[in-house]
Amino acid sequence: MAAEDDTSRDPRRRIEPYLSRLFGYALSLTQDREQARDLVQDCALRAFSAGRVPEDAAAFRAWLFRILRNAFLDGQKHRAVRARIADDDGDHARDEIWRGDDRLISVLTVRLGMAKLSPAHREVIALVDMVGFSYTEAGDFLGVPLGTVMSRLSRARGALLAVINENRVQSLPIAAKRAVK
Repeated sequence: MAAEDDTSRDPRRRIEPYLSRLFGYALSLTQDREQARDLVQDCALRAFSAGRVPEDAAAFRAWLFRILRNAFLDGQKHRAVRARIADDDGDHARDEIWRGDDRLISVLTVRLGMAKLSPAHREVIALVDMVGFSYTEAGDFLGVPLGTVMSRLSRARGALLAVINENRVQSLPIAAKRAVK
């Protein structure tokens, strides 16, 4: 029984289930895969070195995301944020587009749309739609009332849809793809 208690209190094991969501949130803040990875690593290091860690699962999750957000804000104070979309797959990503990979096109379209949103809109979409925070949790996290979260999220989703509809990235028909080669 004591071994189970030690495992459940091990910060590394407690953080692991949140890493992908932390990364998604970091990516929505930084718009850069490498910066997002660094931000998640910084968040984990800060969490590991914390003297007091919340016991409650929901409080622990909110605490981790607050650490990540504060690390991002600290980083902004010390350097200019570079606005670019990561293309870590290089030519492979371009090949996927030419093969008509609709999922990749959708992901790129949303990323481009998110990059054009204001930081407040990008953040509320990331917290609610990507990370899975409830409206109440997002409001507590951002320090704003529930109604503000709801209206901000509604405006953010509308702005994202408008940006996506402006760009309308679509795969090329097969005949057109062959003609390009």
